[in-house]
Amino acid sequence: MATGRGSGIWLKLYSSSLHPKWKMKSKQTEAVSLGCAALHNKKPGYWKKEYIFKQTCAFKTRVMRLVKFLDPYTGLPCKNQEAMKVSGLSWIIVLKDKNGKEHVVEKPKLSFKDTSVTVLWYGTDWPGLDILSTLKLFGVTPLLPDQSRPPSKKGPRRFSLIAECHLDNLTESSVAVGADELVQLFSLSPGLLVGIWKEKNEIAFVMANLHYNQLLERSILGSATVQYTPPPNKPLLDDIDSEYGLHDYSLHLDLHGRSCVYLCGSFKCLFCRKDSVCIEKLAAAVLCAGLLPPQGDIENGYLRLKVVSLKDNRKHFPITGTLGICWETDVFKGNVKDCFVMDLTLLDETGKPFWCFSAPLRMELSARSSGLYDYMGHIYTADYADSEGKVCVEFVWLEETKEYIIVSLVLYVSTKKVNSWYGTNY
Repeated sequence: MATGRGSGIWLKLYSSSLHPKWKMKSKQTEAVSLGCAALHNKKPGYWKKEYIFKQTCAFKTRVMRLVKFLDPYTGLPCKNQEAMKVSGLSWIIVLKDKNGKEHVVEKPKLSFKDTSVTVLWYGTDWPGLDILSTLKLFGVTPLLPDQSRPPSKKGPRRFSLIAECHLDNLTESSVAVGADELVQLFSLSPGLLVGIWKEKNEIAFVMANLHYNQLLERSILGSATVQYTPPPNKPLLDDIDSEYGLHDYSLHLDLHGRSCVYLCGSFKCLFCRKDSVCIEKLAAAVLCAGLLPPQGDIENGYLRLKVVSLKDNRKHFPITGTLGICWETDVFKGNVKDCFVMDLTLLDETGKPFWCFSAPLRMELSARSSGLYDYMGHIYTADYADSEGKVCVEFVWLEETKEYIIVSLVLYVSTKKVNSWYGTNY
């Protein structure tokens, strides 16, 4: 009888949730109206499952509708914060120790930027690093969101796996980003930073840098064990353009340190030539016309896009403030110098996101000094690489004005990525 009463409740919830304009199939209408017959004809739990499934589909449709509103400046969704509120979305990390016990860390601090959000977790009762095995990052939403009330972590929730990293031998196997008097920063892919106390082998904080590109999909549409996989891009073939996929890229670049922004800029009409002979001939022609020569080539499996050239000082630009990544805990605050977070958004010729990431980068002092007459100072480099491409940045430090100048910025995009996207064969 208890099962029957429970099924009756779920049947009422299901029927009451139907939109008045929807027309139910005749059999379903009879089932809802007859009630008792519907209960007897369906297996226990059927209407509960149907109700949750229907609510989940409606929820995903409502949230994903907000993803369609794009910022014309960046080509990315511009209603992320509204979507978070509608969905009740939050992010948590789960630390699993070597005995299989899981430690859930919630209530992070959020810092929103133009193209990313930085999520920071810290606490005083975290397990020691030596007993931890994995770190998982999840997007979490209520299973049955209620628009009129804030989400409760005690209710049933839906988990979407975003990233999973192994913590074994963290300090030896991970990339050291930097350090200050209290903590050392280690980078975990993708875009995760772990701060370790210097005096004891314990986690001080975890920081996630989440790019807006498909962030809502990754945070909602995955499962507790499987990450969201975006649908493959369908190439739009072009038989007329012999250099299809090599031109009209747009770049939006942000450099920040979580709580402060050092650079926010856009670069249009980036391109590359596939024939070096053509470059030389074209360069001679445009120089005669008083224009700047084209830059770029294809080599070693990469398409090179020169954004800022060392030789063109008109495109060199200063960095606002001293570069560093800010962190905090319940008791301490700090700023690790000579590192930053790069948010890169590369759009194709139609304005569609082509290559995006948000990741911490460390700066390294170059052995060579600046040979530029305009700048006399030390050169620093910062590099990033993933399966889709590489980024190389060069800075010059001006001691007189106490500022960095970006004198070179080059993107190397994988030809495999280009061919897959455009249906070409470079």
